[in-house]
Amino acid sequence: MKRSSNASLKKYNSFAVEARAAELVEIESETDLETIAAERRFDAGRDLLLGGGSNVLFAGDIEGRVLVNRLPGKRIVDDADGGVLVEAGGGENWHRLVMWSLDQGLCGLENLSLIPGLAGAAPIQNIGAYGVELSDVLESVQALDLKAGQYRVFSNADCRFGYRDSVFKTDEAACLMIVGIRLRLRRRHLPRLEFNGLAEELFSAGQSHPTARQVSEAVIRLRLRKLPDPGVKPNAGSFFKNPVVSQSRAQTLKQTYADLPVFPLDDGMCKLSAAWMIEHCGFKGRREGDAGVSERHALVLVNHGNASGRDILALADSITESVWQRFDIRLQTEPRIIGTARP
Repeated sequence: MKRSSNASLKKYNSFAVEARAAELVEIESETDLETIAAERRFDAGRDLLLGGGSNVLFAGDIEGRVLVNRLPGKRIVDDADGGVLVEAGGGENWHRLVMWSLDQGLCGLENLSLIPGLAGAAPIQNIGAYGVELSDVLESVQALDLKAGQYRVFSNADCRFGYRDSVFKTDEAACLMIVGIRLRLRRRHLPRLEFNGLAEELFSAGQSHPTARQVSEAVIRLRLRKLPDPGVKPNAGSFFKNPVVSQSRAQTLKQTYADLPVFPLDDGMCKLSAAWMIEHCGFKGRREGDAGVSERHALVLVNHGNASGRDILALADSITESVWQRFDIRLQTEPRIIGTARP
C-alpha cells in the first residue's frame, strides 16, 4: 500500500488540474484491502474514493484521505451455454478489459471500447456508448463498506441503473468502494449497430456482417475522430448529459428548432442532443483562458494548459446558463464536481 501526505492529485485526474489531498492511499492488493477494511474509518464528508479520475473535476482540495482503487485482475468464472461470466477487479483499466474480452472470443463489450476509466467506476456512471450501456451486461457488483468493514454484493437490479446513473451515486453508497464486477458476456456475436453513425462507419469499411472485433475497431475510429485524446488535451469526455424530456416537450422544441436532434426512448420519453444546443449557443471551440470547449465536440470541456478546476467549472456554468436561457433546458453535468459545495 502506498501512502503519501499533502499529495498532488494532478496526475490522478484526466483534466490534469491541480488539487491536493491531506493523504493519498493507493490500494493495490487484497492485503491492502483487508487493512483498509479493518481500519473502518471513512468520513464521506472529508474523504474521497477515486478510480481512474476520468469522471471527476477537482474544484478544490480534499481535506481528508483520497483512496485510489488499483485492484487488478480479470478472469473467466464460468463458461456455459447461458453465457460467459467474467470477473474483473475494480482497478482494471476498462478499455484493456474490453480488448482482453475480445481476445478471449467474447462479445458484449465491443460498443464500449475506448471509454476511459476503470472497471470499478463503470457501474457508478452506468457507462454507455453507441447504443449499449453497462447495465446490459453487468451481472453483479462487489463492494466494500469502508465504515462497516464488510463486503456487499449488488445484483443488476440492486444497482438501480438509469441513464448515466446508479445507486452508487446516492448518499447511501458514499462509503462503498467497488472492488470487483461480474459481467455476463457471450460467445455468439449479436451486433448492436442502431446508433447513428456506427453502421455507416462499418459499411464504409466494407463490413456488412461485422465481427465483434470489427465493431470495436469502428467504435475506436469514431471516438478518435470525434473526441480529443485526454493524454494530449486533458478532458473528462462528455461533460454534460443529454437531456431527457417528454414527447410533448420535444415536439414543442422541434417546432422552433427543426434541426434539433431528438431520439425517442423505449419508455416514451425523448433524449435531446446537448451538443447541438451547446454548439447553437456559440460555445463549440470557445476558450476562456486555459479552459475551453473542444473544437471537435461541443460536449467536451478541455484544459488547454493551466486551467484550474474552478476555471473549467465557471465555463460549464456559463454554458448551462446560456442553454437554459435559450432552450429552457437545464443541463446536468456528467463528471462529479469535487471540492466545492456546488451540487
